[in-house]
Amino acid sequence: MHIKCSLLILFVSSCFIQRKNLPRLYDYVLVAEKMEDMEDQIFKKQDAFICELKQKNIKVTKIERAGKVFFGICAPEEMFAKYKYLLKVSDACNWSGDLSNMINVSIHYFTLKECLRDLLYQGAFESIFCLHEKKEQKKLRTKWASWFAVMKLFQQPVTDIKDYFGEKVALYYLWLGWYTRMLIPAAVIGIVVFLYGLAFFNTSPLIHEVCDSNIIMCPRCDIRCSVWNLSDTCSNAKVSQLFDNEGTVAFAMFMAIWATLFLELWKRHLALHVSKWKVFDWCEEESSDIPTCAASWFLLIYLVVIIGLAHALVICRVLTAILLSQSDWDFFRDHANTIAMLSGAVLHYITIQVMTRINKIVAFKLCEFEKTRSFAATEKRFTVKMFTFQFFTLFSSLFYVAFFLGRFNGYPGNYVRIGGKWRLEECHPSGCLTDLFIQMAVILVLKQTINNIFEFTVPWLKLCLKRTKAKTMRKKMCGNCCRKACREEEGNFNLCNPCMLRSWLENYDLNDVNAFSLFNEFLEMVLQFSFTTIFVAAFPLAPLLALINNIFEIRLDAIKMVSLERRLVPKKTNDIGVWTRILEAVGVMAVIANGLVIGISSDFIPRLAYRYHYGPCATSNSTSLDCMTGYINNTLATAFMSNDKVREDFKELIDNGYNITQCSYKDYRSDEDQSLTSQFWLILALRFAFVILFEHVVVMCKFIAAWFIPDNPIRVKNDRLNDKLRRLKKELQ
Repeated sequence: MHIKCSLLILFVSSCFIQRKNLPRLYDYVLVAEKMEDMEDQIFKKQDAFICELKQKNIKVTKIERAGKVFFGICAPEEMFAKYKYLLKVSDACNWSGDLSNMINVSIHYFTLKECLRDLLYQGAFESIFCLHEKKEQKKLRTKWASWFAVMKLFQQPVTDIKDYFGEKVALYYLWLGWYTRMLIPAAVIGIVVFLYGLAFFNTSPLIHEVCDSNIIMCPRCDIRCSVWNLSDTCSNAKVSQLFDNEGTVAFAMFMAIWATLFLELWKRHLALHVSKWKVFDWCEEESSDIPTCAASWFLLIYLVVIIGLAHALVICRVLTAILLSQSDWDFFRDHANTIAMLSGAVLHYITIQVMTRINKIVAFKLCEFEKTRSFAATEKRFTVKMFTFQFFTLFSSLFYVAFFLGRFNGYPGNYVRIGGKWRLEECHPSGCLTDLFIQMAVILVLKQTINNIFEFTVPWLKLCLKRTKAKTMRKKMCGNCCRKACREEEGNFNLCNPCMLRSWLENYDLNDVNAFSLFNEFLEMVLQFSFTTIFVAAFPLAPLLALINNIFEIRLDAIKMVSLERRLVPKKTNDIGVWTRILEAVGVMAVIANGLVIGISSDFIPRLAYRYHYGPCATSNSTSLDCMTGYINNTLATAFMSNDKVREDFKELIDNGYNITQCSYKDYRSDEDQSLTSQFWLILALRFAFVILFEHVVVMCKFIAAWFIPDNPIRVKNDRLNDKLRRLKKELQ
């Protein structure tokens, strides 16, 4: 590779972060495999890169041990002086006048970063890492990276994090802390909605109507399924009442507006800190590459594959329910649908874990295929692709449960079948929202608990094993040092080679990190944000679970980053990048999804129509009856065995000696010819009208909230103007 670069930007921007408090002997350590063949292309790339660094007056120290080559790298102080002067300029992207020469030098610095990225990707260097500072490590452990700090719920030393890990890492924890803080009102109102449903648990006429019913329902499957009593779904009716009530509508509207307020207030919170850190106007050069046509087509094909996987999960659920209904065990036969639903949710979680790894590989390959011009562009493209893949993987099955389950399965005498053989799943008479709630609860709980356990224990166990093996090896490789200066605390900036190598190996033996390590943390939290806002109407307790998880997530990530992993290469930035756009998109999808869940999936509209148009309060002046009395019976249609098509569907039931003349099923159909009734069309029109009204009202509220909340507080604007004034006065003097 032809190296026409000059100096790493991470040797000027991120080294500056490390050296602000204490001088350092080495800023970075590059690690590579020892090459015996000097004609090897990898060796030539290494040598050319190191020679380029030395030509630019960068200090490079080389130590070879046990088949590894360690290059300690330190940027010169004069480079720092120029860089620190540039940082004093508030308008970092609009330098002019006497700074023109400085600009040329700085721009010359920026390009070698991409050269090193390429060398890492091509295998010339195994890894690059910063050395941990023991004093700063201890400080962060005491104030932040320990389980005792969990009690300090929202107190994070973000400035100390910025000084040690750089602005990019600090902004992640700043965003995570703000998100966790904003979850408190959402969690409280979600609990109120849950308690509202619980308050009417024993007095709801809908629950009593189901639990006290003697209505005979049609069989759920064709083979070895008998008729059943409506009262068998009493528990489902009670669960449905907890999450499908009038309070859910208000909560869904609140969460849609909450997502907007969260983002707008986050922008203000961000502006305060980046202004304080003097990086408000910092910008990074990004290429404007256009994705290739082939990459776009492959992306679409892969999304179709993911959606096809969701269909496969649906078929698995159908087959599981059929097989369980044919079991010799009474428990499995009686609870076939419930067990199939739970097993489907667990299978969906396993699929998510497997597909996450496959999605990463595909996203990387697509980015390599597009051949972007900079790492910033690659990171942006990878983020968008990976989030898209994960979103479809996580939510495809949920979209099926929310909007398709039980809506296209047909009716007695005309059932829809897969391959003309297996009947599709049906919702119980209390609605499909309970299925969506269970699906979300299983995935969210498993994803958060199991992922966090593995996220912490796996790196911890790896480090324990590495340290046990590496301790003996370091003694052999490094030997013993008797220099007093190396043992003294103040002398650790002029270490001998054995002590220096020991320090490097201690950092090298920590768990590896890469340029996308922080991306994994962001992706996990943004997907959780999606779960918390999209379909929240079906699961009001989602914000509460997210809040509990995040309280521990902050400390878990902090401990892992400070104590278990190599120090990330600091990177200067002034925002969270493309994640802001993704969060805005999720907020819009939350409005659409929650409107559809309430309008289409829940029974809110049918109950409303019954209360004011079909129920006892609408048809008479009697006040002795509850307005919802008779609602469940109103939602049921009757299939008569005298119908030849119905007898054909339930042939096995009749052959087994069941003497029944009719059975009920949930639908708005005429008992005579099974045609859709006028009530069905009225409710359908009301559903679509509600969705349109809900989305317009919520979107209007979102725009009003965004318009009234400026991104930059007045204090930030005044501080920037004062900074420019002070700088101008100093320049004139």
